[in-house]
Order: sequence, then C-alpha cells, then structure tokens
Amino acid sequence: MEQLNLMVTWSLWAGQLILQRKMLISMIFKNKKRIKLNNIRLSTKLIITYVLLTVIPMALLGYIVYSQYSKSIEAQVGEYIPQLLRQANDNLENEIGKLENLPDLIYSSGEVMEVLRDRQIQNKSSRLHGQYTVQSYLTNIYLTSNNPDILGAFLISKNRLFASTRTSYQGFGFKDGSFPYQKDVVQVGDMKLLFPDQIKLSFKDNPSYVLLVKQITDFDNRKNLGTLYLALNVSFFERVLEDLGRNENTTMWIMDKEGQVIYHTDEAKIGENVEQIHDYPLLNGSFRTNDGQKTLISLSEAKEFPWILGYSIPLKNLTEQTDIVRNVTIVIFIIVACIATLISIFLAWTVTRPIKQLSYIMKDVEAGNFKVDVPIYSSDEVGMLAHSFRSMLSKIRALIQKNYLIEIRQKNAELYALQSQINPHFMYNTLETIGMAVEDEEHEQAVHMITLLGRMMRFSISNKDNLVSISSEVQHIRDYLNIQKFRFEDRLSFYIREDVDTLKCFTPKFILQPIIENAIKYGLEKRKEIKIEIEVVGEMTPEGKQAILFIIRDNGPGINEDTMTRIKELLSSDPMKSRDSGFGIINVFARIVMMFGDEYGLQLKSEKEKGTEVVIRLPKTTELK
Repeated sequence: MEQLNLMVTWSLWAGQLILQRKMLISMIFKNKKRIKLNNIRLSTKLIITYVLLTVIPMALLGYIVYSQYSKSIEAQVGEYIPQLLRQANDNLENEIGKLENLPDLIYSSGEVMEVLRDRQIQNKSSRLHGQYTVQSYLTNIYLTSNNPDILGAFLISKNRLFASTRTSYQGFGFKDGSFPYQKDVVQVGDMKLLFPDQIKLSFKDNPSYVLLVKQITDFDNRKNLGTLYLALNVSFFERVLEDLGRNENTTMWIMDKEGQVIYHTDEAKIGENVEQIHDYPLLNGSFRTNDGQKTLISLSEAKEFPWILGYSIPLKNLTEQTDIVRNVTIVIFIIVACIATLISIFLAWTVTRPIKQLSYIMKDVEAGNFKVDVPIYSSDEVGMLAHSFRSMLSKIRALIQKNYLIEIRQKNAELYALQSQINPHFMYNTLETIGMAVEDEEHEQAVHMITLLGRMMRFSISNKDNLVSISSEVQHIRDYLNIQKFRFEDRLSFYIREDVDTLKCFTPKFILQPIIENAIKYGLEKRKEIKIEIEVVGEMTPEGKQAILFIIRDNGPGINEDTMTRIKELLSSDPMKSRDSGFGIINVFARIVMMFGDEYGLQLKSEKEKGTEVVIRLPKTTELK
C-alpha cells in the first residue's frame, strides 16, 4: 500500500510538473509565430518560389515574344501590302489606258460617222438603215471583241439611241428620266465614270457594272456628234486585283479622293462614300483602326487617275498561323508547367517531410510527452537540427527526472504534515476542559472527553492510507464538535446529515476540520451562539460522473469583502502556490486539486451578518487508492 500511495502521489505532482515544463517548451518554440510570413509552410514557400522564378517569367517571356512577333508580322504586312497596291494601281492604269482607246474606234467607220453627221430629215427606211449600221458596228467592235467585260454599248446622238448589249436591259433612254445623272460623275482621264446608282440602267440578272462615258467629236468641224456609253462589268477590277491574293476576310475597294466608292468587293457598297477618308492619317501606306474590330488598312493613291486603292484585313487574320503556334505553345507550356510543378512539389515534399516529422515530434514534446524518439535520416541541416533537438530532449528528461524526485519528496512531506496536523491550541483547550471537569468531579464527562480525544488522535496518526471512508471523516468531525460543545456548551450547536453510503465512499483526511475550526473561531468572536450544519450528499456532474458534496453552513458574521476577494483570488490561482496563504480553506482546496484535478475543489459563499456556506466537491470514490 505504501508503494501504491507513493505512485499515486507521484502521478499527481508529475502532472503539475508537466504543466510547468510545457510552459518552458512553449517559450522555446514561441518565436515561430513572431512573423506572419514565417507561418507559411516551407513546402508552400518552395512552390511559390518556383512559380515566381520559373513559370511566371516563362509565361511573361512567351507573351512578350508573341506580342513582338505579332507586331513584326503587322509591320511587315503593313509595308508589303502597299507595294502590292501600287503594283495593282499600275496594272489598273494600264488596263484603263487600253479602255480609253475603245471609244475612238467609232472614228474608224466612215459609215457610222456619216450616220452621226447626217442632219437632214430622213425617211423611215434611211433611219432604220442608219440605226442598223451603227448598232451592228457597236456589236462587232465592242461585244464580239476580245474584251468580255463589256456588257453593252450605248451611243446617243441627236436624240437618237443606238444600243447593243449582251443581254436584255431596261432604264436607259429619254422618256424614263435616265438623264441628267443623279450625282456628279467621276473623271477618268478624258472619260467619265458612272455608277448604277447614278442612272436607272439595269441588265438581266443584275450584274454589277460601271459606265465609261466619252463624247464623240467631229474633228473636222469640232462639233459634238454624240456620247458613247460602255457598260463595263466589275469583274474587270477583280481580274486586275486578283494578284493581291484576296480571301473572304479581306476587303478591297477603289474610291476617288472624296471617298466615293468606284469598286468594292461588297457590291452593295459600290457608289457609297467613305466618310472616314478625311480622318485617315495617310493615303499611301498602312495604319491600324480600332473601330470595334482591330483592322489593318493599306492605301495606295494612283499616279495617273484620281482614285485610291484600298485594302483592309482584320489583325486577327494576320496572326492566324501565329495564333495556332501560340495555342499549341500554350498547351505545351501548361503541360510542361504542370509536370515541373509536380516535380517541384515532390522535391518540396522530400525537403520538408523530415522537417514536418521533427515538427510533430516537437509538438508532442510541447504537449508534455518527453518519451519520443527523434529519428535522424540525414547529415544535412535538418539532420543537424534533429541531432541537437535529441540532445536537448535527453537533457530535459534528465532534469525532469531529477526535479521529480526532489519535488515528490517535498510534496509527500507536506501531505503528511497536512494529514497529521491537529491544532495545538485545540489540544491545550481540550486538556484544560478535561482538567476542570476532574476538579469539578465530573468524572463521566472527563472520561467521555478523553475517549473522544483519544479517538481523534488515533485517526490523526493513522497515515497509511491517503483516503479514508466518509463515515470515519464524519465521525472525526463529530468528535471534534462534541469536544468543542463541552467547552462552549449552549453557545455551539451542530447538525450532521448523511445522504450517501458513507461506509463505501472515501474522502481525503481532514478536509472538514479546518473549515469547522474557522466557523467556530470567527463565529463565537461576534456571536453568542453559533450553529453549524453539515450535509453529505451525492451529485451527478454535467459530464455524467458521480460526485460527493460536503456542504458546511454556519450562521456566523460572514466574511468581510476584502477577505472574500483575497480568498477568491487564491482559489482561482495556482493552488500549489497558494497553499501556504494562511487560510485553512486554501489548504483543503490545494489537497483536493492535487489529488483529483482542477474539476474538483470547493466553492465559498458568504453574506455579511448572514453566515457562510462552503461546498466541497469530490469524485465518488468507492475504492482505496
């Protein structure tokens, strides 16, 4: 039993020492939380460092290379397209130059010139013959020639209309309001250019066309013989411009210097005005626009004719191939970045795994577990740290073992003193009372008091057990109160009630006597009569555990406010440090906490001039420890 008693006491005080050592270890590791940045895991730092030093620079470099390459393509195209446009303008000028000679073929036919010069009134037969002559000539010269772009030829002379077309037409004459023209005409050399919206002429199937207009002059007398109109299919421009390699995403057009469109790849825009021409920064070269869709516009002004050739292409179409390469590069970059990131994670895990293991071991030590093994897997910095920590832990264990032995001996001595103490003043007063009873020949009372005192002494010096039955503790306090009642007679009365099986439940010794002594001492100083009530009852804690309550009440003067505040401060502080405070109640509290833990102890209630109540809470113990 003595060995068991020593082990129990050792375990109780070992818990207190562990708490003290925990505070020491916490001081060792508290520097980990000083800087918030250091709270980030090392593996996370390594991965972030990898991303900052590799992935982000690679992505930024790729973006810069792609941007510069795209700008380079745009610049090259911006320089190359105007060169093509200048060549196309030269080709157009050559072709138009060829067309300028077509109206002059009229002069090569004397019969046609005679018909145009004839001013006399002719009969119907002569007029029909003349009309046939001119129209046949127009057909032979302009429609059956090697120029398939001419849709029709019209010659107006002296209110006469001579027409020859490849297909049927309508809207060209004197009676339907075709003349004068609805808009100003465009001058092309010594010819004029008309668009379909300037005249009501239309052909079957509505092909797009332009009209070349030239005056027929009699060079002999310088008189005007008529006006020749040649309807030219816009395919003429397309054939000349096909060398530019136009596709569905590009746009080409020809406009005069005022912005009126002569030709456009979108037939619906032929004849419209380009209002932005006045805002164009140049008329020879390339520039970018940002109206909705970013577009590269290239312009070339013709040398001989008053028009401008335009070419536009969306910037995204310039970099189609580059975008494909970019997308493939992005996919490859993402795959490589993911693989590299996984490798970095693996390397970071390899580096941080032993550190994490060491950190977990440190946390165990911080929690009070000093019986841990510190493995050393390497001889690097982490291995050196683990070796140093193992050495430190070994020294701490030795120090704790040494302090355990010292403090256990000290606590056993203190516990023994607490259990065996009987107030000397109580002994003196009791012996004096017995002596007075003998002098007064009250022998039975003297014998009874000696019997009670002897039983109290026997209970006090019996220290082989830390715990005694509640019935023994209650009997001891009953003997103490009976002896005090012999002294103070009617000034003291008491009542004890037991609601539990006190023979089967156990309690530490002397937990009631210090409280009863205080009640009697301070109560009889200011009261003629003091009444003490003691109850022993059972209770179920919120955690579902059974507990024993000792409730001690008195009708004394109560505890003043300053003393009450002091006692409560001592109760709420470390009980081991407060046990020598001079208050008996603090000694009781310290012993209970030492043996059963912080969840048990005592509560104190007191009202001035109304009395005091002390509640001692213990676990229900049915076996000796």
